[in-house]
Amino acid sequence: MTPPVLTERQQKWFASVRASLEKSTGRSLDEWREVMKACPVSAPRAQLAWLKAEHGVGVNYGSTILDACRSGDGPGWDEPEALRAALWKDPASLAILIALERAAAPVAGVVPTQRKGYTAFSRAVQFAAMRPLKGGKALLGLKLDPSVSPRLAPSRRRESWSERLTAVVELGSPADVDDEVARLFVQAAGNG
Repeated sequence: MTPPVLTERQQKWFASVRASLEKSTGRSLDEWREVMKACPVSAPRAQLAWLKAEHGVGVNYGSTILDACRSGDGPGWDEPEALRAALWKDPASLAILIALERAAAPVAGVVPTQRKGYTAFSRAVQFAAMRPLKGGKALLGLKLDPSVSPRLAPSRRRESWSERLTAVVELGSPADVDDEVARLFVQAAGNG
């Protein structure tokens, strides 16, 4: 059986956004596809900014529109294996992700989901995420107060994952996913 791509709560949320798009914006998804043909920029963040500036579309509806317009620019959220392969190309970073997944395996109810820029871990809500760093490293974000461990630092830059993930730890090798990181993951899972 293929693992879920999204938690049940996430599936309901995405469905509600898609269902309310036309009512809230006055345009169907097909009409938005036509509008996007006039977009003067091609980078996704710039397209979101254009949708907001020119059409008053917020990030949730904008992301739904961009996902529907995606044409051959890489795998989408519903293709987790392809997203994972594209993101975790560096074998050293991938080894760290695999070590974290092993540490996460005993935690009940965790749904790992793959995004373009990170791998998320959710229960009811996202409580952890990890992305590769240059040099074969990885950054783990957790839904924890950074003061719970000297290993954690406050998240200083705006990450593309949930703003609830306020603590981060840089991992340089699979050995860094030790008992302490596993304990922190379990603690964050209790918050998710």
